[in-house]
Amino acid sequence: MKDGDIGMNGRMQFVLVLLLAGMSFFAGYGFGKQENVPKADQETAGKQQEAHGHGNDRGSAVSMTTDAVWSAENAKAGENATLRIHIQDEEGKPVENFDINHEKLLHLIVVSKDLSYFDHIHPEYKGGGDFEITTSFPAGGEYKLIADYVPAGGSTTTQTEWIKVEGTSVDAVPLQPDRHHSKIVDGLQVTLQNDHPRAGQDFELNFLLEDANTKEPVTDLEPYLGAVGHVVILSEDTEDYLHVHPVDEKAKGPEARFVTNFPNKGIYKIWAQFQRDGKLITVPFVVEVE
Repeated sequence: MKDGDIGMNGRMQFVLVLLLAGMSFFAGYGFGKQENVPKADQETAGKQQEAHGHGNDRGSAVSMTTDAVWSAENAKAGENATLRIHIQDEEGKPVENFDINHEKLLHLIVVSKDLSYFDHIHPEYKGGGDFEITTSFPAGGEYKLIADYVPAGGSTTTQTEWIKVEGTSVDAVPLQPDRHHSKIVDGLQVTLQNDHPRAGQDFELNFLLEDANTKEPVTDLEPYLGAVGHVVILSEDTEDYLHVHPVDEKAKGPEARFVTNFPNKGIYKIWAQFQRDGKLITVPFVVEVE
């Protein structure tokens, strides 16, 4: 072998050693590879603070499309009826796991077509995406069922269904805005202090609570589903639905404040729910959104 060949080989070997050393250096500092972030930190970074109202999804939660298959057995006025809700994904497979949302896996709102009847109930989870509850309806006619739930790791989801209840119907109650926004229900006087919302703007629903007999401020409200109260809102045509949670969930009165945003002009019915002395108190208001 010639001396020139030996020199050439030596230089090539030296360059190769430098290249290998450089690659090892950069690899040690993560060059070209994904950073190893603990799973808990990824989940924390992937979520934003939950807003005070339904419709504002839980930050950047995993996108998941689900559907509800409804069943209403023996839906006849004045008799027990079994409502079943089956939650499935886009491929028709059962959604097995759900996140707890205000102490429940699923909230079910039931309203009559004229909004004169309202109920907020919580079906039992049977597994395999199936929820079930036994309830009754006061009269025959059409009722809208509204289910709120959160698929595990997903966003707050709302599914609705109209059902027909057999039996004697009653005359529809016209929905008219209240002239006075102070109501007495079960010994509790509730006043909606600001009652002139505008469409498309954040609006604070501020409720003042007093004892109806003594007129003293109420400061002993009990947590209802983990909060001082809950508010459900529906437009007159039932198309706009809002489920609103309080600004200060740990408040006990005499004020309970909620922030929401009415999407359209028109007449809306508001149901404010509070708990006192172990009794759930539902107070309705009707407002006109300008």
